[in-house]
Amino acid sequence: MSDATLTPDLIAFIKQAKDRQEIQDCLLRYTRGVDRHDKALMQSAYHPDAWDEHGVADGDPEAFCSWAIGWHGEFQHRHQHVINNHTVELDGDTAHSETYYLFFGENREGPPTLAFGRYIDRFEKRDGKWAIAHRVCVNEYAGAFNAVDVPAEYRAQMKATGPDTRDRNDVSYVRPLTKDRHRAA
Repeated sequence: MSDATLTPDLIAFIKQAKDRQEIQDCLLRYTRGVDRHDKALMQSAYHPDAWDEHGVADGDPEAFCSWAIGWHGEFQHRHQHVINNHTVELDGDTAHSETYYLFFGENREGPPTLAFGRYIDRFEKRDGKWAIAHRVCVNEYAGAFNAVDVPAEYRAQMKATGPDTRDRNDVSYVRPLTKDRHRAA
């Protein structure tokens, strides 16, 4: 037997690895969508009949995504949802996952917000696509912290890589990304 032999165990592993990656990609569509205020991208992480229990707001994908993007737009200049530790249990076309998140928000009023918690998700694979069928957001901590006073010249240099926008004008949408191309966007 050579290393190139596709054994049943290897085939099963490859299928599971593919499912896990597709679930991870779904989680990233959610975080990128909410942070870029790209509702279609954010909503693509959910099945149309899904339900999100976020504690501060519950709803179907349409209502929840509208609320989340609207809330962040009204109360924050910018924000980031960062996902970290992630476990997933696959069971055919259903999967249960726990994903740790860290949230930073630069508030329009008051000090910045730092929060963390976990997304507890039931994913379902329908018509070949993994998406969230039900989510419970476990909010473990939210608080404020004092921002570091960064000198103006450094702040200007940090902005030079922009534009930093919460929409499809953001540098992350520039294609192809080339030297200095993103500065003209």
